[in-house]
Amino acid sequence: MTNTTMGRFRMMGLIEGGSLLVLLFIAMPLKYGFDIPQAVSVVGALHGFLFITYVLFIAYITLKIRWSLKWAAGAVAVAFIPFGNIVFDNYLKKSSFVN
Repeated sequence: MTNTTMGRFRMMGLIEGGSLLVLLFIAMPLKYGFDIPQAVSVVGALHGFLFITYVLFIAYITLKIRWSLKWAAGAVAVAFIPFGNIVFDNYLKKSSFVN
């Protein structure tokens, strides 16, 4: 999956989506259930970094493989929807961009 630019982009999306899962289902319970607010501080910062990296990767992919503005705008839009990048990844697998 990581041998191509598109493969690395797809992997980045899955990692970013995974960081949201860790934030929601591990860090948040640690903060509110066990009074460990540092968990959200650390994981939240990591998730923020990964999200920004994902959006920058969208810009890079747009220039590298010449995505249309429609594809780029769609990719950015779904990035703001929780787990939207995972749905977008499934759509990419079916498109001609991955092959």
